[in-house]
Amino acid sequence: MATLVLNSTALGVGPALRPESRPNPCLAPVAVLDPAGDAAIMLRVAAGDDSGFNYLVVKYHRAMIHFLFRTVRNQAIAEELAQEVFLRVYRSRESYRAEAKFTTWLYRIATNLAVNYARDTRRERAAHPLYLDAPDPESGATPDVADDEPTVEDRLMRDERMKAIRTHVMALPERQRMAVVMHKYQGMDYRQIGEVLKLSESATKSLLFRAYQTLRDKLKDFV
Repeated sequence: MATLVLNSTALGVGPALRPESRPNPCLAPVAVLDPAGDAAIMLRVAAGDDSGFNYLVVKYHRAMIHFLFRTVRNQAIAEELAQEVFLRVYRSRESYRAEAKFTTWLYRIATNLAVNYARDTRRERAAHPLYLDAPDPESGATPDVADDEPTVEDRLMRDERMKAIRTHVMALPERQRMAVVMHKYQGMDYRQIGEVLKLSESATKSLLFRAYQTLRDKLKDFV
């Protein structure tokens, strides 16, 4: 995958300042939206306000990298995919409609890219296991691990448990795995996840219930 660089020069836009919040009379939908909200800003991007695009990139770039890293478990690939997410946002700007939250649209694009990447690299991932619960590349924090210094025995138990968690989470069906990542690591609620995956809230709850039930069954020896 070739590396794409998102910057002001490449996109022809200026510094990432909060764009002007005045409602645009040419954009009727903005009148019923918070003019400083993401959806209204994206509508102005669709109308040619590139400064708004830079603002959204800066606001969500790190969150996209973290989300994608939890999925692909490779920092360089996560950064490349995050750049591709925003390139697709920019290329699709004229077709954007504020029918859902901007973040729903953004995470849907990221989820589709992550799923496509997983399918394209399935054989490679089988040879090189992915680590869902490895330390975050920036903070060094690991999920479900206490801050206190563990004993040697605790460390061994933790490592064994984490290995089991990442093995079974990565073995979940793709849609269940993406839902777990969004729910557990991104803090998204059922409604938000459902909007990203194009599911009803009840269907999302059912999807996560099945995923967590599978994990509980597989990890019962570690509970």
